[in-house]
Amino acid sequence: MPFNTATVGTAVTPTVIATLISHYLNRKKSKNRALKPTAHISYDEGLALIRQFLLYASHHTVEELQGFTSQKVPNPTWVKTKEVNIPAAQIAEAATTIQTQLGPEGIELVGGKTWWQWRRPGSELKAEWIEMRADYLARKKSADKGRRVMFYVHGGAYFFGSVDVHRYQLQRHARKLNARVFAPRYRLAPQFPFPAPLQDCLAAYLYLLESGQDASTIVMAGDSAGGGMVLSLLCILRDQGLPLPAGAVLISPWVDLTHSFPSVAGDSTFDYVPPHGFHQRPSPSWPPPNSDDIDTIMEALMTQQAEKLKHVQGNDTASVVGYHVQDSAMGNQGPATARLASVPGKGPNISIVVDGKIVEVIDQIHMYTTNALLSHPLVSPALQPSLGGLPPLQILTGGGEILRDEQIYLAHKAANPTLYPPPEAFLKDNPAARKQINAWKPTDVQLQVWDDLCHVAPTLSFTRPAKHMYRSTAQFSAWALARAQKREIEILDDDAVSVISRSTSEDGVSPVENKLAKGAVGKAGDPLPPFHHHMIRQRVDRHGNIFELTHASELPGCTMPREEIGSVKPGPARRWMAAKAKFDQRFAREKRKVQRRRIREMGEGYEVFGGEMPPPSALAGRRVKGKEAAERKRRTGWGLGMWSLWGSEHDKQTIQRELHATDLDTASALPDDGAGSATRGDALGNSALPVISDAIQVEDQEQEQEQEQEHSRSRTNSRRVSVMDRNQTGERDGVDEHTPVVDLVAMQQAPSERTVVNQYLTPEFAARRATADGAAGGERDGKPVRPKAGGEAFPFSVRGAEGERPESAASMATLMSGMGVRPVREVEQ
Repeated sequence: MPFNTATVGTAVTPTVIATLISHYLNRKKSKNRALKPTAHISYDEGLALIRQFLLYASHHTVEELQGFTSQKVPNPTWVKTKEVNIPAAQIAEAATTIQTQLGPEGIELVGGKTWWQWRRPGSELKAEWIEMRADYLARKKSADKGRRVMFYVHGGAYFFGSVDVHRYQLQRHARKLNARVFAPRYRLAPQFPFPAPLQDCLAAYLYLLESGQDASTIVMAGDSAGGGMVLSLLCILRDQGLPLPAGAVLISPWVDLTHSFPSVAGDSTFDYVPPHGFHQRPSPSWPPPNSDDIDTIMEALMTQQAEKLKHVQGNDTASVVGYHVQDSAMGNQGPATARLASVPGKGPNISIVVDGKIVEVIDQIHMYTTNALLSHPLVSPALQPSLGGLPPLQILTGGGEILRDEQIYLAHKAANPTLYPPPEAFLKDNPAARKQINAWKPTDVQLQVWDDLCHVAPTLSFTRPAKHMYRSTAQFSAWALARAQKREIEILDDDAVSVISRSTSEDGVSPVENKLAKGAVGKAGDPLPPFHHHMIRQRVDRHGNIFELTHASELPGCTMPREEIGSVKPGPARRWMAAKAKFDQRFAREKRKVQRRRIREMGEGYEVFGGEMPPPSALAGRRVKGKEAAERKRRTGWGLGMWSLWGSEHDKQTIQRELHATDLDTASALPDDGAGSATRGDALGNSALPVISDAIQVEDQEQEQEQEQEHSRSRTNSRRVSVMDRNQTGERDGVDEHTPVVDLVAMQQAPSERTVVNQYLTPEFAARRATADGAAGGERDGKPVRPKAGGEAFPFSVRGAEGERPESAASMATLMSGMGVRPVREVEQ
């Protein structure tokens, strides 16, 4: 059966209908159901739909799934996109940097240093700019490059997904942060396994720096596999002395491919990620020849029996089953040896004790890399010697996802590297890693665990929990940018006009929820509180109420034995084997046929890379001589377009409500407040927004000019809030919550030395040019500016006397003294 919009729709429609019926039939039968995110029909439907889609996709090949999720998705008319090519210079620099990071031993494990740089003929590394059209027009008019850029790496288990499929999420981030989003179109496994995707993402980041974007204007973000790659990128930048971004947001990051943490073997009721891992119908790309097949082929190669390769059959049973089982669990081995065999990196295969028997897995488990590299620190960054020395991190974890424990562990490890070192066995094999544990200072981390939410909950952007997560991400990103740039950052506060905020739950709010809300310490999207021991530890419910997170001593991810981290466990292995048995039985003929074809092709001869050994799945290493692997043309995916429109509906309606809002305070945007895109008020007058018109043509310059004129006549009263660094990290001595706002702003605007690393600017320092962000009002460019206190702007302007500092004006002194803030003159005296 083909894999297209019609077949996918046919497959998921019964699930959508069944979920709708069961939702309303069962919503009153359980009191606990009202406390879960599935109490919302939109969330319940979305979760079931994604789960069914992944199940349907598993019955198709990797190539079919990749083709479906890489289709062109039309973007809304109020979103501006632009595709760029990453130059060869940055691609080469990224390759050199990764080679240095890997070192000689790492390069040998990977299989060489050039095969992963190969690309399909005619293909180029591309990335896409995404921003709101209103911001684009404003930035274009003011000739502002922008001081807010979100560098986003999309997820998809490393082997599917695309920027197009994620665009409806990226445009929400752009709107919330008033920023430009830059998303690389990196190569996907298994055809391009580790470190190929990492090279593409690093090259895209280097391109941003080379194009003149200061590192202090960039915040990284990524979800799932993309979150794991972002963390690996940060470690590479740190270790190689390259400029780190202002901060990073990791949304449900996948950081342990060995699946060694407890939650992976636990309940997956509230998640859509398959608990047994990803299995696909056999194809030329997946699965690759297993180790038994490779041993047979290598033996023939060593004896130069090339003709024999054409008739190699391999072990038929092992080719299908993918693992060996020994009757005795211990045999001649002791318990320690059996446990050690479950640690990837000890050989091409993984051995593990399951139900009293030793199981040797010979098939490759994950598409991203070989079994031997699953515990490599750049593949599973949870096994990094240290996660200190990184920019501030925000880690968003779904309390119902099966990967939650590794994410919680990750957050605590970054904030306290010495308390969470890698297993001793890893340190023995990597002596240099032991020195790195104490080499970096702790990283400041905001950890938010969202009650019962699924993996990458922002995927369900049309739900209330997702709305709160986007808001929290915007607040953290703005704070990180403000901290790095030593200035105030204004972001949109659209709660009053948000469609999701105004709508009520069909189940209402139970008395139990009201009771829980009374114990809340804040709301998602609130300004960041001070870090305590380099951490902000929060539990968030589906309504966005923030509570204190359980102590680390009660969290399974933080209390599991150190030596078990990075070793494959019987629970996940048992699930993987059970699912594999079903797939092997169903697709035995297809797998055997594909494996034999691959073996025959190897007999005919593959293109080589000077003695290098690419992984079996790598397309670079299985190109038949004389044949080129051309890249498929992308089609337009109308089915994915419908999903994108559903996800974009909230943004569209919110923008329309902004246009008609009349009950909100008017806020002036700062003239140079760009950060990725200039604020709407910079070029359009106060907070002007575009009139949404379906007739806008994205690339039609004349219509853009006409619309720009329309913008100048259209005004809205949307609310904006200022975000600034209030020394939450405790880096500045003598600063606390009682420090006057005027003093904080003076500290931010104080000139500081610049440090240049490899001709790039590090984010720890402010821009050389002084900022014009007034904190106390006065005049700017001859125009009165409203005073601010506590990050909030007063609804009037204050004009100082001629020659007088604006913040010293009598009106301002009275205003500030009334708020318990000492007048500036008193401070100066």
